[in-house]
Amino acid sequence: MENARFMREKIQRGQTCFGTCITFSDATVTEALCGTLDFVWIDAEHNPHSLEGVQAHCMATKGSQTTPLVRVPWNDPALIKPVLDLGAAGVIVPMIKTADDARRAVAACRYPPEGIRGWGPRRPSNYARYSSAAEFAKLANETIITIIQIEQIEAVQNLDEILAVPGITSILIGSNDLSASMGHTGQPRHPEVLAAIDTVIEKTRRTNVWIGIAIGADVELLRGWMDKGVQWLSAGNDYSLMLKATHQVVDALHTR
Repeated sequence: MENARFMREKIQRGQTCFGTCITFSDATVTEALCGTLDFVWIDAEHNPHSLEGVQAHCMATKGSQTTPLVRVPWNDPALIKPVLDLGAAGVIVPMIKTADDARRAVAACRYPPEGIRGWGPRRPSNYARYSSAAEFAKLANETIITIIQIEQIEAVQNLDEILAVPGITSILIGSNDLSASMGHTGQPRHPEVLAAIDTVIEKTRRTNVWIGIAIGADVELLRGWMDKGVQWLSAGNDYSLMLKATHQVVDALHTR
């Protein structure tokens, strides 16, 4: 939780934040990337991360200005609560389709009376070193980064109501699942999909909610999304970046 402020402050200053998705279990990869990236996105939705592994990745960011975000497998308080209790700065909640879905996600991230989060913050409370539980709960409610993923055409259709839900920090566009929901599976750059994404960006930028996107590591595409107003970008993932750099070196040697 302590690193949440770095990403918040950068975006509030108008900076664009850059990060990548973490799929490897070994937290060394996160430790190595700290200092280069503004955030890491530990993906527990599609990868075999245990809670112990997620905690290790979050711990690897301590002492840096890299913000650890965790994508949980589903919009379920039972999945969100332990991730926050082990010290994640924020969560990414997938498959949000309606305002009610968004309200449930926000409530799971906040202590009463603003939400339903149960008490048990061992690491984020610095092992109970706060002067009072009430002080910590207030700080946590103000600090936790709550990101909801817009990746279904139903969510795009309900976006005005979703953006009106108090407590959402950011929208994250998931273009691959969005394209599938629109009948264009595997075509995230189909003109209809791009038009839907433009709608999401335009509407979100009229609010105080941040807008982020997760795509590959194509620099020109990333610059294009920055030009459209996207405030944080997840460029590829740990293994794709590793393979890209490896291919660049090997291909350059082969063409000598």
